[in-house]
Amino acid sequence: MRTRLFVKVFLTYGLCGLRGKALAAFLLLAVTFVGPTARPVYAEDPVTVLALGDSLTQEYGLVQADGFVPQLGQWLTQQGTAARLINGGVSGDTTQGGAARAAWSLTDDVDAMIVALGGNDLLRGIDPTVSRANLETILKVAEQKGVPVLLIGLRAPRNYGPEYKTAFDAIYPELAETHDALYLESFFAGIEAQGGGAQQKYFQADGIHPNKAGVALIVEGIGPSVVALIERAGQK
Repeated sequence: MRTRLFVKVFLTYGLCGLRGKALAAFLLLAVTFVGPTARPVYAEDPVTVLALGDSLTQEYGLVQADGFVPQLGQWLTQQGTAARLINGGVSGDTTQGGAARAAWSLTDDVDAMIVALGGNDLLRGIDPTVSRANLETILKVAEQKGVPVLLIGLRAPRNYGPEYKTAFDAIYPELAETHDALYLESFFAGIEAQGGGAQQKYFQADGIHPNKAGVALIVEGIGPSVVALIERAGQK
């Protein structure tokens, strides 16, 4: 009510007749009278997102600008989404390594986190119960810090047997549901959408790590989920 009253007085009498000390006194009165109901308007700070991952996040075999995090940042900018991305990828890292560095990686300035780990667990044939426990540790650390998470899954190959595959594939959706994390089924969804015969051209010679064009497809597949993550972080 006081604010509306001041505005009415201001519009009625204006400032045109005030000079020097009189003007200064009027402005001081305005600050005092309106009080805490008047708030300055600032541009919102971009959400800071940590991408916790392995060589797929670290841009293995690519120049930095062609990697996952830089391309994702460019994609978000094109969508009109303001975000600051931190590359938390460590080549060769397993879920155990991610769990070990989750707490100190989530600094106070981090608002949201992408978790893309598990590929090296599969390459080493690590027991799915171990991978599950490590990923859950990461999610619990994020919960304690109030940081929303996008958990990106992987599917185990069939060569480890049906029991291993069933146990591993279930880790990501079950943990996401338990810990209220956003969930995306596969890091490679954007490439997988191209069909089996066309997929190989999007990978480097090792057949594991994506090339620049492959990363672009990965980003297109993951991007909308990252936008949802940023929106969730903005609601905190």
